[in-house]
Amino acid sequence: MWRICGVLVSWALLLLHVRAQTPHRQTFTCGGNITGESGVIGSQGYPGVYPPNTKCVWRVTVPEGKVVVLSFRFLDLESDNLCRYDYVDVYSGHANGQRLGRFCGTFRPGALVSTNNKMLVQMVSDANTAGSGFLAMYSAANPNERGDQYCGGRLMKPSGTFKTPNWPEKDYPAGVSCSWHIVAPKNQIIEVKFEKFDVERDNYCRYDYVAIFNGGEINDAKRIGKYCGDSPPAPVFSEGNQLFIQFLSDLSLTADGFIGHYKFRPKKFPSTTVPPTTTAPPTTTRPIPLKYSAALCQQKCKLKGTPESHYCSSNFGKRSPLQLILTFLLIYEDPHTHKCKVRWDHVGGGQQSKWKQVLIVHILCMFFFQHAIFGLLVCVSVFQKIP
Repeated sequence: MWRICGVLVSWALLLLHVRAQTPHRQTFTCGGNITGESGVIGSQGYPGVYPPNTKCVWRVTVPEGKVVVLSFRFLDLESDNLCRYDYVDVYSGHANGQRLGRFCGTFRPGALVSTNNKMLVQMVSDANTAGSGFLAMYSAANPNERGDQYCGGRLMKPSGTFKTPNWPEKDYPAGVSCSWHIVAPKNQIIEVKFEKFDVERDNYCRYDYVAIFNGGEINDAKRIGKYCGDSPPAPVFSEGNQLFIQFLSDLSLTADGFIGHYKFRPKKFPSTTVPPTTTAPPTTTRPIPLKYSAALCQQKCKLKGTPESHYCSSNFGKRSPLQLILTFLLIYEDPHTHKCKVRWDHVGGGQQSKWKQVLIVHILCMFFFQHAIFGLLVCVSVFQKIP
């Protein structure tokens, strides 16, 4: 009897010892609020098959003044070119505004970086095919702490540079998402110029692209432009003190990428001054002298017969008799008809009333028709200033 009890006690002690030596496997549930310097996020039931018809949301918060860096260690979701069925969405912040990317299949994207100390991860599954889900690690980092290892972040210095991963040594990777949130003082605006630019070409920029937005979030109503191809976009100026730049690449072709520069500028520039017309002889053919300045103005214009559009004009100055030359950055995009780019052109004449009230602008337009060959056309548009 005592021998049997001794054996049972020995077995019990051995079992406790084995359990103590066996590593504890973390259990992943559907969503939750997560805080701390670093941690792990996994789909529900990982590494088992995730359940169907679920929507799980994880809200990650790291200390103030830091950004969140998220790296996928494993990804196995139902595959679809557009990620319409099962997918993981990653957002900067705790709202569904600044999406850093949507992912599915088995290809792991590069590191994703929030623009503040919060990130939202959302996984959605439908009723059909499933996989093992995902496993991701997050960590807190200083903004731009490891610029060569990831892209994106919050930029607040008076000037700086942003670029695609691997620039300039090799092509940017597939499946990458980068978001830069540039913030200037409230009395300044932001100028962005691309030094080099090479992003997979597509007539509609559907696959790899750079999108620039006024303000600090992704909002189609505030989108300044969407760019791809191998021609650097024209310089971009913000309306206010914030710009949001997003770069996305899909899982197929890649290219060299880009490097861009930004700098803060005063919000109010010296305006063009025109002397009173009564001081000029009525028979003169010379233009009214204009004081040259790098004037940058943000004005609303109305394109006759179409919805309101916007332009930014710069470099007022005199070039030849009865002609003034201005540069206009027209932000007018219709995905079903055309997109316009700007070129230098002459507008107006020597009388103030001709160029101040009605502006005739020549614009180089790129028309994209679904059943037509891509071509370049020159069009003329008449703009009337809104009082």
